[in-house]
Amino acid sequence: MNSLQALRDQGQSFWIDSIDRRLVTGGELRRLIVADGLRGLTSNPSIFQSAIAGSSQYDDALRAELESNPGANALALYESVAIVDIQGAADALRPIYDGSAGTDGFVSLEVAPGLARDTGGTLAEARRLWATVARPNLMIKVPATPEGMPAIEDLIAGGINVNVTLIFSVNDHYAPAAEAYLRGIERNPDPRRTASVASFF
Repeated sequence: MNSLQALRDQGQSFWIDSIDRRLVTGGELRRLIVADGLRGLTSNPSIFQSAIAGSSQYDDALRAELESNPGANALALYESVAIVDIQGAADALRPIYDGSAGTDGFVSLEVAPGLARDTGGTLAEARRLWATVARPNLMIKVPATPEGMPAIEDLIAGGINVNVTLIFSVNDHYAPAAEAYLRGIERNPDPRRTASVASFF
């Protein structure tokens, strides 16, 4: 038994903060799940930027997207590859999600960082990403800004899983996020189907 498997025996779930096309399609993600007990995965735009700019693994997909949509901007190009990777990772982790009755096996995708101070924009973006990825084990990453708190509450109330990110303080960030989560759960018609995590830096 390796140390990661030993974590499982202590009731801990470990996630990786990394994603790229080869990890998802090349078998390494499934190996981590089966051999090491990986229970989740998170991403952010910086991770994808490094994966896309630092290798040629996305060149064909980006070229195909530009051929079919010559007017695509940088965001559209990013999403055309990121969403495919997120869906693939969610599918690989789906047995964990199903086997844990929806308490583990999640993949996180972040709303655009520029929306951190925009409650309405965060809500719209989160709902769009949730519908586009269309996987029950997706978590939408929402920053723990004051403007993010109403969005967290409304997303939880609407049955969308949330990973609250950019938490640096128990009092200033975590406590308001926990309260927003509880308010959302109180409004949620089926709270057993909605999950959330708080990500401390």
